[in-house]
Amino acid sequence: MEVLQLIMTGLTAIILFVFGLDSFSKEIELISGDRFRTFLSKTTKVPILGVIIGALVTMVIQSSSATSVISISLVNAGVLSFKSSVGIIFGSNIGTTITAQLVAFKLTNFAPILIVIGFLLTISNSRASIFGKAVFYFGFVFFSLNLISSTLEPLQNNEALVAMFMQPQNPLYALLLGCIFTALVQSSSVTTGLAIVFTQQGILGLENAVPLILGANIGTTATAFLAVINMDISAKKAAFSHFLFNVGGVLLFIPILLIFGYKLAQFEQSPAIALANIHLIFNVTTSLIFTMFINPFTRLVDYLFGEGKMDFERIELPKLSEGDDFDSVKQNLDTSSEQLFRFLQDNYNLVTLSTETNYKGIYDAAEKRIKYIDFVKKQYMHYFSSTVILINQEKESHDLIKIINQVDYLFQIHDSITDLFQVKRVANEKYIELKSDLLLIIRGLSIKTLDVFEEIASEMQNNQKPSSADLLKTLEKDLQHEINAANRSLLLLISDSSRQDAVALISFVTFSQRLKDKLNNFANLHVKTKSTKDVHIDHEPQHSEMKEDKS
Repeated sequence: MEVLQLIMTGLTAIILFVFGLDSFSKEIELISGDRFRTFLSKTTKVPILGVIIGALVTMVIQSSSATSVISISLVNAGVLSFKSSVGIIFGSNIGTTITAQLVAFKLTNFAPILIVIGFLLTISNSRASIFGKAVFYFGFVFFSLNLISSTLEPLQNNEALVAMFMQPQNPLYALLLGCIFTALVQSSSVTTGLAIVFTQQGILGLENAVPLILGANIGTTATAFLAVINMDISAKKAAFSHFLFNVGGVLLFIPILLIFGYKLAQFEQSPAIALANIHLIFNVTTSLIFTMFINPFTRLVDYLFGEGKMDFERIELPKLSEGDDFDSVKQNLDTSSEQLFRFLQDNYNLVTLSTETNYKGIYDAAEKRIKYIDFVKKQYMHYFSSTVILINQEKESHDLIKIINQVDYLFQIHDSITDLFQVKRVANEKYIELKSDLLLIIRGLSIKTLDVFEEIASEMQNNQKPSSADLLKTLEKDLQHEINAANRSLLLLISDSSRQDAVALISFVTFSQRLKDKLNNFANLHVKTKSTKDVHIDHEPQHSEMKEDKS
């Protein structure tokens, strides 16, 4: 009974440790937000700087897995190059060693103080309250480790158990165990922290602990592989680099471990401190070696996956550089708006194609591109907040508001496309298959909507004014007729109780109407933005009238 209670108490303490580490990492990411991601993208173009930044970031968030996943998501978004991400990944392994050092030197005894400080910050009304939870969870992580240490202390009296763990075992078994356990808990810091606690307690021998933490380095790559399942090929390259780097580092050290591993028992200093130092030496040495050969390393990955290969071409995001004035900002936004509009046009085409054809590949491609625009929207908002410092005149302020309104309509168009995609998602979840008459309705709406997209894009490219183009008005009128005809057809079909597919498509037609209105509004607003005479924004563009087709 006592053994069972000991096991349950120890398991609970380990669960609290994993929870605390995960919560701390999320809190840091939440505090840092998009600026943190932008900072990574700007400061990692030189590989050695990427290594340093990766190490520092991981020291703060206490999770090499989180750092790797963040860098991989930036690669997927097109903000970070594949080569820059590799430097961050190399450095993240160095940063994760701080946990081992803190535990080995028993600095975890300050955990209760940190918990109290974190709690007081959280309930305070000061600006520092946003750091309260992060400080609290940081203390909670090491409080959990202390709890594990005190819980497992009675195991020191179990001679049979101590003899089994202290007796040198095959290092490959310990390596495999460290790999599997880390993959399950998705944190090498958990495995390393537990190994050091067990070593401090005299339960685990240094000869068995070293291969255990080496295996943890391989197991931590599982998180990155899970993260890139639905990401681009470039992101998969970054995840594979993480795996190749960690496996390569272990392969470099395994021969040394097999030949000289028996000498680990002869360490005179504290076994826990020795383990933390070995962990540090291993990760620093591996990172430096791979950084020296980063060019052939990235060329190897490029050769295996395809150099520069991506699932779709990314939009060139506007960036504020030194020496930029307001005129250059306007020019950059005009260019990027055209690219963004074309990208949205392709997104709409993919969404309607996925609805018509029911091909999973097209559906997945549409989903990736929609998620990418969600990221792009955040980048634009950050760019707009940065351009405010360039405004010196009232006219420039009005011009910036016009541009922001124009871009905002682009993202409203994106929202309508996302709504159309959700109709397809719900149909998939409810196993609703659209019959041929409904597919023809979707095709008709798609053709007419793409005609409007194409005409607006053409006028943007040629710098013409849509107000002078009768063709656009004619195309919009044709689209409205198509929407009205689709509504009439669906009204007849939904009276049939067997036509669940018709009910599901009502939302599709409604969202198509909204998309048409937003395209019309964007075209009208684009005229005002291009006009040099129009300075003040006196009113919002009018929505197109929905006239019933009486044919």
